[in-house]
Amino acid sequence: MDFEGMERIRGIAPIWKAEGDWLERAESCRDEGGRLVSLWGSETEEGAFVHAAYVLSKGMLIVKHRVEGGSYPDLSGIFPCASRMQRSIFDMHGIDHQGRDKRPWLCHGFWKFPLRKGGLQGATPSSEDYPFVRVEGEGVHEIAVGPVHAGIIEPGHFRFQVVGEKLLRLEERLGYKHKGIEKAFEGMTIPEGARLAARISGDSTVAYSWAYAMAVEAACGITVSSRAGLLRGIALERERVANHLADLGALGNDAGFSFGLAQFSVIREDMLRINKSVFGHRLMMDLVVPGGMSGDFEEGGKMIEETNIIESKVRDLREIYMDHTGLQDRFLTTGKVEPALAAALGLTGLAGRASRNAADIRVDHAYFPYDMLDVSMATHYGGDVAARVSVRFDEIFESLRLIRMMIERLPEGEIMQNLPACSGFGAGWVEGFRGEVLLALEIENGVIRRAHPHDPSWQNWPVLEFAVTGNIVPDFPLINKSFNLSYSGHDL
Repeated sequence: MDFEGMERIRGIAPIWKAEGDWLERAESCRDEGGRLVSLWGSETEEGAFVHAAYVLSKGMLIVKHRVEGGSYPDLSGIFPCASRMQRSIFDMHGIDHQGRDKRPWLCHGFWKFPLRKGGLQGATPSSEDYPFVRVEGEGVHEIAVGPVHAGIIEPGHFRFQVVGEKLLRLEERLGYKHKGIEKAFEGMTIPEGARLAARISGDSTVAYSWAYAMAVEAACGITVSSRAGLLRGIALERERVANHLADLGALGNDAGFSFGLAQFSVIREDMLRINKSVFGHRLMMDLVVPGGMSGDFEEGGKMIEETNIIESKVRDLREIYMDHTGLQDRFLTTGKVEPALAAALGLTGLAGRASRNAADIRVDHAYFPYDMLDVSMATHYGGDVAARVSVRFDEIFESLRLIRMMIERLPEGEIMQNLPACSGFGAGWVEGFRGEVLLALEIENGVIRRAHPHDPSWQNWPVLEFAVTGNIVPDFPLINKSFNLSYSGHDL
């Protein structure tokens, strides 16, 4: 696709924007091996619009399309992951699409079109059941799980079609965690929006905060200092390591190896305590803010020593995991997603990289500080639970290496600058621990008119339905955990 003549969004990420040619641009992106990141709607005095964010070799392209005649062309035949996004645009705005699947997605009947101009409209809950697709035949049974689960996790509903213990089909129903985040952004000042962005998904605080800050800075036309940029990189990599540690422990536990949960939990807890002592918050909430950083640290030696200790312990635990026959029996060939299917469905993030779908913003579209770090992308060809475990281990070691490098290269300087009063459009694009986090933002005189955050779980939840097919029911928790998808980041 020719980016010539398109407007580049101010900021450090390679993002362009264009208008019109809805289907033509989607088909061109697919033909060039690009991928769809997100779809969202907006409304102005001029009418209703839909937006699509695509990634190609040169960077991200955000396409804006005016909706004529009450609906817009369906993209799910080009990018299958578009289906649920299109359904959610209707739930949020009442902007219809021309696709076949018209079922509600985020809306469960208690509200109607909250982002439509004029405010939230009431709705009468429907007494009709959600029309799940059912498999019929001799010996086929249906197992309904959730939305309330037997554990301290977020709600999601799963319908399994099984013969014996073999899974024939899974269909998901999400939206139970809808919190009105996108609506809440409207009318907020930039500092107020920063606090909300940090609370979109608690395990991705830094990723969402950085994406929001990047969007504000692009709209306002400012660039943060080198010290602030490196501090952001350190915080993001620490967040990545902490989440991978938690996942590796939970995966061991789900496979009946509680030793792994205990050991990885101890390492993660030590890391979070250092976050608290250095940055003032275990999850580094409100640390990355528009204009720079709200906190700094003076001595990096303690953190470098910590990374060395973590690396040594995790290498020992990796040997235990790889040599443990029981774990490998549960991990290998379980929940497999072939590379071709991963590419077709748009599987992204660490799950995509575990199925040879190699994409990582830190490598493919590196901006400061990653453009000076020579990041090594962790990939695997297996596509199963074992591959997703392997990618997590590799990413931990790489992140620890990057943290050490960034600490060693920290320059002196200010970490914060004042934001000018501004209006405009900006976008932030960050590689979080699950995958790419996007936040698009429209500002008018320092007040947020529209904000759209996007979690990589949108792409990956549908793929989970394919990953479980042919496995047995007891393997579902393990497969699900190997993806570790976010309900909170999805149900916005």
